[in-house]
Amino acid sequence: MPEISLTHQVVEQFAARFGSTVAVLHSGLTPSQRLQEWLRVADGQARLVIGARSAVFAPVPDLGLIVIDEEHEGSYKSSTTPLYHARQVAMHRAQIERAALVMGSATPSLEAWQAMSTGRITALRLPERLGGGRLPEVRIQDLNGESVPLSRPLLAEIRRTHEAGRQTILFLNRRGFAYFFHCRSCGYEMKCRNCSVSLTYHKQRNRMICHYCGFRTEPVSVCPECGSMDVGYTGFGTERIEEELARLFPQLTVRRIDADAVRRRRSLRAALEDFRSGRIDILLGTQMVAKGLNFPGVKLVGIVSADTGLRLPDFRAAERTFDLIVQVSGRAGRFHPDGTVIVQTYLPRNETIRLAAKGDLEEFYRRELEIRRELGFPPFTRLIRLVFRSRSAVKARQAAERFARFVPVQEPGPGAVQVLGPAECPLAVMAGNSRLQVLLRSPDFRRLHAAARRAMEALEVPAGVYVEVDVDPVSLL
Repeated sequence: MPEISLTHQVVEQFAARFGSTVAVLHSGLTPSQRLQEWLRVADGQARLVIGARSAVFAPVPDLGLIVIDEEHEGSYKSSTTPLYHARQVAMHRAQIERAALVMGSATPSLEAWQAMSTGRITALRLPERLGGGRLPEVRIQDLNGESVPLSRPLLAEIRRTHEAGRQTILFLNRRGFAYFFHCRSCGYEMKCRNCSVSLTYHKQRNRMICHYCGFRTEPVSVCPECGSMDVGYTGFGTERIEEELARLFPQLTVRRIDADAVRRRRSLRAALEDFRSGRIDILLGTQMVAKGLNFPGVKLVGIVSADTGLRLPDFRAAERTFDLIVQVSGRAGRFHPDGTVIVQTYLPRNETIRLAAKGDLEEFYRRELEIRRELGFPPFTRLIRLVFRSRSAVKARQAAERFARFVPVQEPGPGAVQVLGPAECPLAVMAGNSRLQVLLRSPDFRRLHAAARRAMEALEVPAGVYVEVDVDPVSLL
């Protein structure tokens, strides 16, 4: 499973049928609990293992089947060393242990879609919803000209949904109250002192917080640069939406679930159980509400801002945005044929948003694969990303430039290794470290890997510089 938060409902379903032969493995367990489960698996007492990313390494003695739910999810790629991808590990284990591998997704990764198109993997399609519902009606709502984050059509639909005795899910992939503090007089922006990102205002904690390094400081009412009082916060996060809902619908029960609201163990599980039982009218959250949740009472899904990820400087930005819209939309009408989805956006004519609202996977994948082929990005090539970081920007750049010079010169050809960079990472400074990246690209993975290995062996990494090698990166930020 891609999310620890979703594991418990799957465990309950499987435990009801398979009893004590089910084991659970994820980082939410204590070390002793994890060891106990690990030993049960190794001893053969547990024949079925459920867990998040690391469960792919479970010591199952006679492995016959691996199932990867939501195989497109980026969370299957580890963000800390070793930078493994659970999908690739699963493929390798299935091959060497002669087990079957089943990957499930309503929005397959472009790599999986291309592999299905070429016959490298078998496509099995589910044309109907097993719960008896049907795909919801999806409407695009233009936010241009709106002065508040919740449009009038969305608010009206929330009222109608409640009057019908049904429930609403609202999705916004941004925590906090507001994410941009600026001075209208001099243009000052409040950024993290350790990272090249804006601080997010968390109203309930009365703090400006960096979501990358954790730096926090008190909010200000005057500009620290020029002393002007003409300052303000723009952008909206889940805290702001929660406040708006409480003001507009005081009679409704609203629950917010994001990394801030569910820090205590079991609080997320309690919130989801309350929603399932009908004690909550509106469930508001980040990616925790986007996938895997299966609630019969949900009639309306509102995507508060569909284009927040589209402007990211990453070749997967369109794919991620498409996945999120389709996945969140799938929470509506799962058991009743009357689901409604409202997609709010400042880019109503954007092709990614338009095709996601239509649920037109074929056309989106066709267009996106054409772009990837033209630009030479996966699945038509393989990438190795090297990030050089250091407290000294000069040292980081020098090390990155030396590495790029050590990559063996390739004769032009279809399998040649290309060197892109060095260049600053989009997040150029993080936790006080300057970050530069070098991308190696080739359709021939053997040549790509050999070139990266030779360059790394030739490079003497200076003191104070750390090099992170990421094979098949899922993000270039």
